[in-house]
Amino acid sequence: MEQKKKILIVEDEKNIVDILRFNLQREGYGTLEAYDGETGLQMALEGNPDILLLDVMLPKMNGFDVCRQLREKGNNVPVIILTAREEEADKVLGLEIGADDYITKPFSMRELMARVKANIRRTSMRMDSGNTMDTGVGLVVNTDTYQVTKGGRVVDLTQREYELLTFLASHPGKVYSRIDLMEQVWNYGYVGDDVRTVDVTVRRLREKIEDDPANPTCILTRRGVGYYFSGQA
Repeated sequence: MEQKKKILIVEDEKNIVDILRFNLQREGYGTLEAYDGETGLQMALEGNPDILLLDVMLPKMNGFDVCRQLREKGNNVPVIILTAREEEADKVLGLEIGADDYITKPFSMRELMARVKANIRRTSMRMDSGNTMDTGVGLVVNTDTYQVTKGGRVVDLTQREYELLTFLASHPGKVYSRIDLMEQVWNYGYVGDDVRTVDVTVRRLREKIEDDPANPTCILTRRGVGYYFSGQA
């Protein structure tokens, strides 16, 4: 019997926690709950959840700091930021510090469930060459361990960065629009201004895998169209 996926809810409004718990458990997920940032960080590190629903405005430690500390400790659990604020800067900040996604309150339960499923579903790509893919530019992707190495050294990627790299690298030279990538990698269609998520994730990924992120040689931009992976350095 397949083990239940476990979702950690870090939210200080009890009524929201209750609603989330009820709906997630009804969908077959197990849940953990924390009502402040410090407890949430501890539970994320010790409880090994499959995904984190993380409010921004929390007692003791805000959601951005929780996410930042998780990533600094090498924990790459998928994080969906929950925010009541619509400012673009907040969304971008969440992505910049390593969150995989964000959703703005008030949100529909249907949309939240779609995002949970999309973020919890790890893309498992099997390459013809076995369980590793040599991209031709010094990057090697191991699709068993979900690990990426560059010149023999491990590159620490979030799940979303890994999935974006693996998707583009498995279709070298093919240009994908931001909307294409939202559908193929994020597993949901275009919603409002969410395509900004793609740009931020590409920038973060370039900072980790490119020798000179300002002049990339792996993930390139086709102006006015989208992004593609170049198999040639």
